[in-house]
Amino acid sequence: MTRQSVPGFETVRGVVHANEPMSRHTSWRVGGPARYFFIPAGREDLARFLQSLETDTPILWVGLGSNLLVRDGGFDGAVIATHRGLSKIERYGEREVFAQAGVPCARLARFTNRHGLCGVEFMAGIPGTVGGALAMNAGAFGGETWQSVTQVELVNRRGEFTHPPVESFAVAYREVTVADDHWFTSARFTLSCGDPDVGQARIRSLLTERGSRQPVQRASAGSVFRNPPDDHAARLIEAAGLKGLRHGGAAVSSQHANFIINEGTASARDIETLIEMIRERVMDLLGVMLDPEVRFSGVDR
Repeated sequence: MTRQSVPGFETVRGVVHANEPMSRHTSWRVGGPARYFFIPAGREDLARFLQSLETDTPILWVGLGSNLLVRDGGFDGAVIATHRGLSKIERYGEREVFAQAGVPCARLARFTNRHGLCGVEFMAGIPGTVGGALAMNAGAFGGETWQSVTQVELVNRRGEFTHPPVESFAVAYREVTVADDHWFTSARFTLSCGDPDVGQARIRSLLTERGSRQPVQRASAGSVFRNPPDDHAARLIEAAGLKGLRHGGAAVSSQHANFIINEGTASARDIETLIEMIRERVMDLLGVMLDPEVRFSGVDR
């Protein structure tokens, strides 16, 4: 990417784009333009950018673009892309690993395994970054992000960094309570020591299972709905006969019913309409209202 001259951000060192199509930055490959799209040059540069924004400018944080639907009219605010500028990962002491928000979850799993540490192998199957995993307590294959978190850093829209104790956060299934206008920038994970060969075998097994069960080669956003208590969203969607259901260029995956695929021509409106169709039919037929796990941002065209 080349830097564009965007008035108001002369003090930042990172890349600022104006009117950047979000279809380039979401795993569903849909989404209208963002007013500003920022790739920070580092932690301090992120603070400068936040301080440069008008106080009423909406902010959207994006890692690898999974678990996110940006509507076709775009996002009239600032998108902060973490996966390039906040990508530091280091080992501390015998059992601690530090990772910034933009580190892909799969990279964290591989890094810890190389260092003979175990506890986050499940992250190899999460198609997002550490920041998103912290914000929603991402999990897979029986593991959850906050099981290993021992320190976090947040930044507010004034560019101020804080390190609240992890005990101060209300952590639940796919949900973490965070103060308004505060975002995770990094975390430390305390892990257990293990055999790298055993860890690598575990990661390979998880990825093989994921590849056999999920449409990993297709344009999707990961799981669309949260699992209801004592049940699975995929089971309910399949029981309602909705595998393969289509709307426009979007379709319910025939491989995993909790995935919606962009077959190449889908708009964000197609996908959002299909999500609502699924919710209504599952509710009508089975009496369960599914809650989306996907975040919705922006406006319709």
